[in-house]
Amino acid sequence: MLDLLLANGGGTATGLSDQLPVTRQAVAKHLAVLERVGLVHAKPAGRERRYTVDESQLARAIAQLTSVSDAWDRRLQRIKRIAESIQRSTDT
Repeated sequence: MLDLLLANGGGTATGLSDQLPVTRQAVAKHLAVLERVGLVHAKPAGRERRYTVDESQLARAIAQLTSVSDAWDRRLQRIKRIAESIQRSTDT
């Protein structure tokens, strides 16, 4: 959904639901969550609201998720090394 908003320079729940395999109501609920966390902003557009992505907030979210992902990758790598070490010690 964010990619569609970015590609189109914004959009409404109706317009987005036409491009997605979900209902307008599902899109509207998702947009409400995105707005609540600051990833999108809405302005009235006739009977609907037009949503645009807050690109700086999105960049911050991406940076945080990347940091969490990197931390998990390091943890999983340590677990893998421990498991391989245990396996080697039981093979001998």
